[in-house]
Amino acid sequence: MISPTIHRIATLDLAVKTMTWPFAEERRADIAAHFAEKQRERPQLWNGRILLGRDPVFDRDHFAATYFETDFASFLAWRDWGFPDKAVFNGFGMGALRASDGAFVMGVMGHHTANAGRIYFPSGTPDPDDVRDDRLDMSGSVVREVEEETGLIAADYRAEADWHCVVTAAAIALIRIIDLDMPAEAIRTQIEANLAAQTEPELSGVHLVRGTSDLTPSMPRFVTSFIEQQFASR
Repeated sequence: MISPTIHRIATLDLAVKTMTWPFAEERRADIAAHFAEKQRERPQLWNGRILLGRDPVFDRDHFAATYFETDFASFLAWRDWGFPDKAVFNGFGMGALRASDGAFVMGVMGHHTANAGRIYFPSGTPDPDDVRDDRLDMSGSVVREVEEETGLIAADYRAEADWHCVVTAAAIALIRIIDLDMPAEAIRTQIEANLAAQTEPELSGVHLVRGTSDLTPSMPRFVTSFIEQQFASR
């Protein structure tokens, strides 16, 4: 397995354009059958609109790419079938919640989600609501995902200006560190209270990472690579 590459990025230029995705058009019937099967397993899955990326370019501390709109069913099939279109990547923002005691705070995805049991930072594949003037607002996407999953709003934390872009074969995780003036246990308690008040929360629990020994196989490689780099630099 090739280790992920991590870029420290200061500026993003993420254009959103209208384009046809040949994979989604050519495999439409297979995609529909695949999604129907997944919905039988998890009836709450919804075939909404999402954004995927193409043509990523890293230039020193700048990252540029082009995004296009497609449906979640096509994305899910592309992911589950081993990313057959290598020209496309899943480029999403993540909010790396960091407590005042240095621990990172992650969520455990609920059983009804497409990533049930996986552990990572608040995140989500961007969608059309994240588009501003034909540009993808990744900062806004992170703020939205953090609030939806944890109940924390922008006034509760300080977000670093730079991004840590973790590149794997089919994904680019744009991670922004979010600092909170609370210890990890207090953050966990607050998030758990927010989850308890929801009818069907995205998260089923909270996982604290105080060191590399707290990493688990349920975490994606792009998350563990970022965490390992963070603790190595301390």
